[in-house]
Amino acid sequence: MNDWGGLAWLVVLLVANAFFVGAEFAVISARRSQIEPRAEQGSRAAKTALYAMEHATLMLATSQLGITICSLLILNVSEPAIHHLLAVPMHAFGWSEGVVDAVAFTIALLIVSFLHVVFGEMVPKNLAFSVPDRAVLILATPLVWVSKIFMPVIWVLNAAANGVLRLFRVEPKNEAASTFTLEEVATIVDQSRREGVLSDTAGTVAAAVEFTDKKARDVAVPLSDLITLPQTTTPDDIEKAVARYGFSRYVIVDADAVPVGYVHLKDILRASDGPDAAVKLVEPLPPKRIHHMVPVQEDTDLEDALALMRRAGRHLAKVRDAEGRTTAVLFLEDILEELVGEVQDATRRIRGR
Repeated sequence: MNDWGGLAWLVVLLVANAFFVGAEFAVISARRSQIEPRAEQGSRAAKTALYAMEHATLMLATSQLGITICSLLILNVSEPAIHHLLAVPMHAFGWSEGVVDAVAFTIALLIVSFLHVVFGEMVPKNLAFSVPDRAVLILATPLVWVSKIFMPVIWVLNAAANGVLRLFRVEPKNEAASTFTLEEVATIVDQSRREGVLSDTAGTVAAAVEFTDKKARDVAVPLSDLITLPQTTTPDDIEKAVARYGFSRYVIVDADAVPVGYVHLKDILRASDGPDAAVKLVEPLPPKRIHHMVPVQEDTDLEDALALMRRAGRHLAKVRDAEGRTTAVLFLEDILEELVGEVQDATRRIRGR
């Protein structure tokens, strides 16, 4: 092979090495959430990219095999050509053959190493990190084809690597990580806000992340802070309470001040229907108008309490301690405020509960 042929092979091998490096980092860096919609729309490149991401260890083995072969060939094919091209003019300096060979080899090694590291490794790696979703759509298809062509060799190498991992009691994974823990999501949200990528002026996103860490006791209102009404309360009493406090819902308690349910403003409107409305307004509210409250424990996750209240169709829940005593009342409104900020009762006129 002549010297120029060796240089041509250097370019070819650098491109091949860059391909394998870029494909490797694209497969492990691409976001599945960005690729799946394209695949659902029928994109063949996206479907192949998903396959590559789901068989990440196989793709990494293919990339590593390609990188290793290219790296070995680059030095063996291009170094002699560059060495010879440098040695010819160096003889004009009158140096001995040994000095010329040493200097030419050193310079050739530096040139090849520089080209290999910069153009064969760092440029494609940084490019794949910068635009992983686009990179995986372009590079996954040829990488998958290479893996299928050299499947026997790659399978043996991958099996050997997985076997070594299992010796150290580490279970290999085939698919690139595409999910995040709650702590990772919180970190992503915080970092995105600081860099100005995510606008969360109302704090809704941060509140949603923190929501799953809270318990019923963290949001429930203690019994001592509640405005309650006795079981003997009348529609007229409720109407006066609404006029005084401005709330639309009131907790009903028994003689021992234990919550037994709650009433809504609309209940007194129903109770005052009919020709005998004036009489009904001063009579105790019928038990059927008192809504029962969903029971939850103090350490119940807030999201679980919300699910229970939604299934039961109730806006209030009574919170119990470990001994079964009711210690507080949980309002649906307060749960929603944890997610979207303050929610005002439509009938509320003053602050305080």
